[in-house]
Amino acid sequence: MQPIKHYSIFTVVTLIAIVTSISAQSVKELERQRQQALQKLETTSKKLSETKKSKKTALNKLTIINKSIQERKSIISNINGEISTISSKMRQLEQEKVALENNLNKLKANYGKTIQNAYVNRNVYSKMMFVLSANSFNQSYRRLRYVQEYTSYHKAQAAQIEKITTQLLEKNDSLEGHKNQKEEVVKEKVSETQKLAKDEEKEKELLSELKAEEQKLRADLKIHQRKASELNNKIEAIIAEEIRKAEAKRAAEEAKRLAAEKAANEKSTTSNGSKTKNGYSYNAKSTTNTNSNSTNSNSNNNSSTTTAPTSSQSVNTLTKEEQIISGNFDKNQGRLPWPVSNGFISGHYGVQPHPILRHVTTNNKGIYIQTPSNGSARAIFEGIVTQRFSIPGSNNAVIIKHGAFRTVYANLTQISVKEGDKVSAKQVIGKIYTDDENDNKTELYFQIWKDKVLQNPENWLTK
Repeated sequence: MQPIKHYSIFTVVTLIAIVTSISAQSVKELERQRQQALQKLETTSKKLSETKKSKKTALNKLTIINKSIQERKSIISNINGEISTISSKMRQLEQEKVALENNLNKLKANYGKTIQNAYVNRNVYSKMMFVLSANSFNQSYRRLRYVQEYTSYHKAQAAQIEKITTQLLEKNDSLEGHKNQKEEVVKEKVSETQKLAKDEEKEKELLSELKAEEQKLRADLKIHQRKASELNNKIEAIIAEEIRKAEAKRAAEEAKRLAAEKAANEKSTTSNGSKTKNGYSYNAKSTTNTNSNSTNSNSNNNSSTTTAPTSSQSVNTLTKEEQIISGNFDKNQGRLPWPVSNGFISGHYGVQPHPILRHVTTNNKGIYIQTPSNGSARAIFEGIVTQRFSIPGSNNAVIIKHGAFRTVYANLTQISVKEGDKVSAKQVIGKIYTDDENDNKTELYFQIWKDKVLQNPENWLTK
């Protein structure tokens, strides 16, 4: 009897292990993403619970609800992905289970035949006669090996059947676990969908209320834009002045260095061309001509090397340390920590449509980040505090220099750093103003500059 080959069975078992591992990773990743989304939603929900039902704060409440709706839709989308992945895994498990059962049936059928043969030839005497009745010693040896291998094969079949049976039991357990997991996830989806419907209903009510207050909204927007413009103009002027002073300082240092070089060159020329009448003879005419030529040559050289840099010439205003910091800042684009420990973007960078007023847009020079009451602002990277100032109606602001980059943190009350301080990443620099008259609205205004060019902070902060 020819032994059955088990390559197909081993292949199936190996594929099962690989697919199970990959599926488990994908489900875990989706679960991790869902937990992150839930954490973000928790911050939004906390802010929403702080708001009260009043017309004065309806616009801010609408902003929070819109953010809540976005995050809840993201969670539902993630849950759909989990359900799809689990369903796909269950189908895969069913297919693997059927394949294992088919292989097990074949193994059992073949094992049954080997048992019958073993029963027929169970007598030790008959086995010995089978070996001893060979025509030659070599044939007898081959028959003995056959009997031994047949016995080993019989044991291997039994072990393989036991292994496949264990695999099937594990597969059934895994299917049951995935089934329960899917039921739990579906329940979560139903719950989140119901909450989403409530949020959307609140949004409709607020939109209806706010549309009736269009005139007031336009007046409030005008005030906000005026304050934002004053703040942005001051920030831009301060940064431009900082860069101007740095360029002037570096230009003065360069001019001083060139003047020192010129003085050293003139001293060297005078020393080489000096004449003494005591104990020395020299060719006065030759010396005069040489000195004259040397003087002319040095004069020409100095006139070309001492030219001060013009305003059109670029001056590198960064020290070596600042260049390193600047380079590290640049390398971390998209991975920098947020300027708050938790929060959400309530006002995006650039031109944004007004949530209520039709055909009205706002041009944000930075981003607005809302955080729970009494939240703190923190530095997003190591640097040096170069400015702390205030704007009437906009509270206080801090500017931190990171080489060629600068970050601005505005709408602060208590500032815990001073000009010249070195700060590290995530170091608290001040408290964000909490507006008691606007449902404890706590909103940081944040900017990133590279030299004199504004950047979109959302491209730099970690997602």
